[in-house]
Amino acid sequence: MPSVVRMGVLGCASIALRKVMPAMRDAEHVELRAVASRDPARARDAARRFGCAAAGGYEDLLGRADIDAVYIPLPTGLHAHWTERALAAGKHVLAEKPLTCDHATAVALVEQARKAGLWLMENYMFLHHGQHRAVGDLVAAGRIGAPRVFTARFGIPPRDAADIRYRPDLGGGALLDVGVYPIRAASHFLGPELDVVGSVLRMDPATGVDVAGHALLCTPSGITAELSFGFEHAYRSGYALWGDRARITVDRAFTPPPGSEPLVRVESPDGTEELSLPADDQVKNTAEAFARSVLGDADYAPHAEAITRQAALVERVRARARIVRPPAPSR
Repeated sequence: MPSVVRMGVLGCASIALRKVMPAMRDAEHVELRAVASRDPARARDAARRFGCAAAGGYEDLLGRADIDAVYIPLPTGLHAHWTERALAAGKHVLAEKPLTCDHATAVALVEQARKAGLWLMENYMFLHHGQHRAVGDLVAAGRIGAPRVFTARFGIPPRDAADIRYRPDLGGGALLDVGVYPIRAASHFLGPELDVVGSVLRMDPATGVDVAGHALLCTPSGITAELSFGFEHAYRSGYALWGDRARITVDRAFTPPPGSEPLVRVESPDGTEELSLPADDQVKNTAEAFARSVLGDADYAPHAEAITRQAALVERVRARARIVRPPAPSR
């Protein structure tokens, strides 16, 4: 059995250069072999920086025999196409979230990977941070009693006008960029039976993409998830689990720096307890989890189900949304 997964990177996006490629370089059971870009100069620069080869383009990278798997950090609207191409080339795939813009495509890609015996992973890195396991342990131990409400917020300040987040043709919009995080966190803590009760999406009249939103989800037993997101906000990234005995809150829930020590608060009628947790590196953890799944022939079914369930929830949030279109500012 091989001891490492030989990785190629399909694109020189900011998240790849700043976070994922440095983590892959340091991760166990991962060997960064090659990087590709539409701009050959960018590929060469990245290859020199990370000590790997520069491929001649995306198709060239997929054709390399020394690549077992690829990481796809391209714009959201391109994930599905290049995931399909990578799976067809016999490569395992770690694709940035969201994997697709619609549920049907997610189902098709999951089935393509299953038939090919390949591992397809949607890159929700926060799930691999230790603070969420600690929260899950507290809930399982009964610290908050019976869960009643999950709330989550992920908002970032406005981007530059040329940012791809404002391009509908590339899968732009707040729901697919930041809204998917609270939705995935709600499923993580409340389980697979969540459904969408209703939602609101605020559209930008100039670009035609949603720039903010709110969604209400519910389990069959009546546990609710209240989720807010957008990129016209002061930065906020956190969630809370409110039970009949206490409430747990987590700040910097989705993108904590690897050196930061998380703080989990447990608020009850008896007072507030602050639990300081060890620093953790969710990016490196994700790369290693992906490699272990590939090398260990892990059970693909639970992850495949999570991918398709997430895509279905996101699609329902959009389908059931009340669309608000503020008037364009007067000139």
